[in-house]
Amino acid sequence: MKIGYDAKRLFHNASGLGNYSRDLLGILTAHLPQHDYLLFSRSMSEKGEKLLNHPAVTFTPLRGRFLSRQLTMGLQAAGLKCDIFHGLSGELPLRWGNQNVKKVVTIHDLIFERYPAYYSWFDRKIHKAKFRHAAQTADVVVAISEQTKADIIHYLKIPESKIRVIYQGCSHLYKESYSEATKEAVRQQYALPPSFVLNVGTIEERKNGLALVKALKGTAIPLVFIGKEKKYAESIHRFIAENGMTGQVIFLKNVSNPHLAVIYQLARVFAYPSVYEGFGIPVIEALYSGTPVITNGRGVFPEAGGPASRYVQAEDHQSIRSALTDLWENEALRAEMAVKGREYAARFDDDKIAAAWADLYNSLR
Repeated sequence: MKIGYDAKRLFHNASGLGNYSRDLLGILTAHLPQHDYLLFSRSMSEKGEKLLNHPAVTFTPLRGRFLSRQLTMGLQAAGLKCDIFHGLSGELPLRWGNQNVKKVVTIHDLIFERYPAYYSWFDRKIHKAKFRHAAQTADVVVAISEQTKADIIHYLKIPESKIRVIYQGCSHLYKESYSEATKEAVRQQYALPPSFVLNVGTIEERKNGLALVKALKGTAIPLVFIGKEKKYAESIHRFIAENGMTGQVIFLKNVSNPHLAVIYQLARVFAYPSVYEGFGIPVIEALYSGTPVITNGRGVFPEAGGPASRYVQAEDHQSIRSALTDLWENEALRAEMAVKGREYAARFDDDKIAAAWADLYNSLR
């Protein structure tokens, strides 16, 4: 089959939707190399370089400039006789011509509906219009979790029969075992303490980093944040300064994926008290890394973290503190959680994800 993709995020997003796009195409080209994969984008970047080296992958530049993703991408896919077009980030083009192109869209979350206070009025309206159009246009809507599937049914009024849940995987980097020499080199490069709690992701209100800092107040447990700082981070820096925690909390950004994978394995505990996610890929990265996970007990998190993770009330820093101090001191429990966490993460292995996508694409022939 010839399958087209909206590859804007694949080429131009460093994390999040970009990682999802690159990881998925990496899995598909490795496990289903018999298909032709067309990546539609106005421009390419080094982020897609590895994929473009694969013989089954072709970069297809979009025609025109203004609203080309909305107005010309579907027409180009039809003109090139794509059998399937896959919107990787909740969007599908508006125009398709007369060709019968089967349409798939992945919807990652509807956080703007569940927690509208995190978004401006304008952004909520734009997101909902795009997602609703894509879900109504698509032959199949893919949700990345059962939680997102429930949200699609509730907020977009899409029938359950039209929705499939296919989990996302994560980079092979998090599944590797790194030598002690490599770990020590990364530790020294980033001036990391011998042991620490790790949190990964954009530092914004929904991720709830302030509750994590409050949980560690009065302890000697170091905390490392890795992620882009939004305005919300100012409240965390202020609390740290006011409570004498400056030397206890480390902020890193622009960490390469290979180094991030090593840092996951250096961490004693991974703490992710996010209020809400569509899936929570850092939880999966931590499980593959053999790092015990503490996360929110509601929403998608038990689905991502499985029975071996430790669950807390995300808004209650005392609940987080209790879990952190317990795990920090209990080496045997951490070792048990690491083994069971890796076992649970096997459901997100590449071969299982590839098989699910093969079944979906074949059903659209």
